Amino acid sequence: MDLPVVLHALGDPVRLDLVRRMAAHGECACSPEGLSVPRSTLSNHWRILREAGLTDTRADGKARIMSLRRAELDAAFPGLLPAVLGPAGA
Repeated sequence: MDLPVVLHALGDPVRLDLVRRMAAHGECACSPEGLSVPRSTLSNHWRILREAGLTDTRADGKARIMSLRRAELDAAFPGLLPAVLGPAGA
């Protein structure tokens, strides 16, 4: 993981919301409820998070379920997630 790439991935409000959802619930569907983002744009956000090393993806039938690679992030950048996510994501 490269810190500038990770910070870029976390720097967008939509991607930060996706990371917060994964931090709170453990997993997130590829099309979570409550986001008013076009599917193509959302796919791009997921790609950026994946390529930055922030997420793992598993297939569940036709759906894709994303999870935060919290252990790897905490090992590479201790304290980053709690600092970015605030008390709710700690």
